[in-house]
Amino acid sequence: MSGTRTIAGARIFDGLEWHDDAALLIGEGRVLSILADAALIDDAETVHAPGQLLVPGFIDLQVNGGGGVLFNERPTLQGIQGICSAHAPFGTTALLPTLITDTSKVTATAIAAGIEAKAARVPGFLGLHLEGPHLSIARKDAHDPSLIRPMETRDLDELLSCAAALGCLMVTIAPENVAPEQVKALADAGVIVSLGHTDADYKTACIYAAAGALAVTHLFNAMSGLGHREPGAVGAGLAIGALHAGIIADGFHVDPAAMGIAIRGKQGPGRMFLVTDAMSTIGTDMTRFALNGREVFRMGGRLTLADGTLAGADIDMISSIRFVHETLGLSLEEAIRMASSYPADVLGIGARKGRLMPGADADFVILTPELRVQSTWIGGQKTFEQILQ
Repeated sequence: MSGTRTIAGARIFDGLEWHDDAALLIGEGRVLSILADAALIDDAETVHAPGQLLVPGFIDLQVNGGGGVLFNERPTLQGIQGICSAHAPFGTTALLPTLITDTSKVTATAIAAGIEAKAARVPGFLGLHLEGPHLSIARKDAHDPSLIRPMETRDLDELLSCAAALGCLMVTIAPENVAPEQVKALADAGVIVSLGHTDADYKTACIYAAAGALAVTHLFNAMSGLGHREPGAVGAGLAIGALHAGIIADGFHVDPAAMGIAIRGKQGPGRMFLVTDAMSTIGTDMTRFALNGREVFRMGGRLTLADGTLAGADIDMISSIRFVHETLGLSLEEAIRMASSYPADVLGIGARKGRLMPGADADFVILTPELRVQSTWIGGQKTFEQILQ
């Protein structure tokens, strides 16, 4: 079996269950099988990882930047490469570079860069997430209100024309500025429509879910809240089984108590999944950066505008996993699924991403028992390794 490789000695989580005293067999960028150590292939290269944990690679569907790069400021192939590289040390093997509300010109440039990145097979690049500009000004948060606008025919046509070329395309929209018919057209074309930055009530959210919306963006943040007489967009995200819900697990965007209640209360089959909403600060010692001409400040794990408005998050995916596992008390298995198999299912790519089943992409992370990233592998190739002391 020339060209194959085994990762031996680690405790392996395939996305469903653990395998002890086993080895992961990979070849041509894919998972071949999980074997007992005693059945190691003689002519396969063996990587030894004794005492470590081997888990599916993390998938982040909302990444604004990393490594000093903000996608809005550098919507280019090189910008995408920089963002993907910056998140690999934190176990992210696939992500959607996310464009925050911007001009039509910047949006078109970002889409072109995404198509170029897909053609170039940039490691870790899955597609794009366009968060805006068709949002609610009332729930704008850090988005520039002067750039928020209704979805017009030309906007819809642009999204429909690029969806297939990007591979995966996710768009965050608000019912206030997008019609149900437009959502249906996007969903029919395979675009993942997520409801966010909206003041929509529960009944309106139900209408948009029926039209094809599949998710809600950063649950609780920038949306109508859960009330006992009006469940709002938050209630819709929890009660409507067809909707998945992204959530930021940094302890600032959502109180741990509310996060735990939401996770326990989520109606399936849609799942709660982790997103970082990470900005350019990840992997750097930056203390400030610019967003649409406004300064964002980094302090104490928070990113804020001058008026204190949260502006994205300063957290990576392995830290998010540790938070929901250690602070919320979720099982390690469920915490990992929230960062791997559940986001893969949102995009409809669960057969090849987010689980270590035969035929799936060989995207995985080797962790220490303390849940620190030891190495990250994308398509069977090591893209990051921490030299342990």
